[in-house]
Amino acid sequence: MTQSVWRAQHAMGRKVRGKALVAHDGLSARYDLDRLRGIFSRPAHKLVGQSYVDCILVLDTAKGGVASAWMLHEMQSRNMAPRAIVFNTVNTILVQGAAMADISMMAGFDGDITAQVPHGSMVEVDPASMSLRVLGDDETADAGSEQQKGLESRLRIKSV
Repeated sequence: MTQSVWRAQHAMGRKVRGKALVAHDGLSARYDLDRLRGIFSRPAHKLVGQSYVDCILVLDTAKGGVASAWMLHEMQSRNMAPRAIVFNTVNTILVQGAAMADISMMAGFDGDITAQVPHGSMVEVDPASMSLRVLGDDETADAGSEQQKGLESRLRIKSV
């Protein structure tokens, strides 16, 4: 696979890698997610039934307000959060929630980012360089093992 890179107008957080869950749909932490099971639960959502835990969400827009922002922090406190959220457009309240939850976030691309990033691809979100990058084949094994290590450490924390 040829590497592809997109630049965001807005970015915050730490560099992370993971599997991209991509949909031209919005995100309301309050109404779209089952935060106890870590899956998209709203029947009309394009990612219904899929786990968002430790993934990079690539979605159209943020929905919701203070409750959604607070829920990001709550999800992170239980190790049930995505690694990063990438939007075409985002509101300031959800940005504050992601900052409070220490979830990396990017927004504001030249085109519809949900139409450009392949669903299921391994990606890297690098807020320092304001870039989102689809990883090449030689990098996906490393990213997959990073994701597995993250999941294993979360499971160890939960089982203690």
